[in-house]
Amino acid sequence: MTFSLIARCAATGQFGMVIASSSPAVAARCAHVRAGVGAVASQNITDPALGPELLDLLAQGKSAQAALIAVTDGRAYMDYRQLLVVDAQGGRAVHSGRQVLGLWNEALGQDCAAGGNLLADPNVPSAMVAAFENAKGHLGDRLMTGLFAGLAAGGEAGPVMSAGLKIADRLVWPLVDLRVDWSVDPIQALETAWGVYRPQMAAYVQRAIDPTQAPSFGVPGDA
Repeated sequence: MTFSLIARCAATGQFGMVIASSSPAVAARCAHVRAGVGAVASQNITDPALGPELLDLLAQGKSAQAALIAVTDGRAYMDYRQLLVVDAQGGRAVHSGRQVLGLWNEALGQDCAAGGNLLADPNVPSAMVAAFENAKGHLGDRLMTGLFAGLAAGGEAGPVMSAGLKIADRLVWPLVDLRVDWSVDPIQALETAWGVYRPQMAAYVQRAIDPTQAPSFGVPGDA
């Protein structure tokens, strides 16, 4: 019921994730990023607690593979989980349990990993990785390119109804946290939201760091 892509930008140190699903509000449960630490997807029959737990282990210095082993080894219900991890060095690791739903697959690339379940085609994750690796521009642009490639490769077997884009940069809060929680065309709606937000990102960061140096909001009543 999900296809996703996590990645590290080697040039900026940003971490990000895109995800789409037939389930509502998928990014609220499955997308986890932390500045300077890594990105984690916790999906399939989701346990959202696994995302922060894996990020904590990465923050302690464990590699993506070591953190994944630490979380999955001997833990109950891991056959039902699908986990993707990327660390601060670009290391990647994936776990797909024996009870992952429907047609599923996973793929690893340079500084990125993709995975999905209940897929329409097993090549969806590899298509996402290839598109991301060949894309240019901001990490958000590259992630969205990967998400559209996954959709073009078949996406989920059922109708895609929700999508999300999440990126961590230098601060404790996400640089980008955009979600389309229920829509007949959530990936296009997410692309539209990203196009609106992208040129304003730096201004919102500046308002948090030093409001006296921040630009106005440009709305009625804002001097």
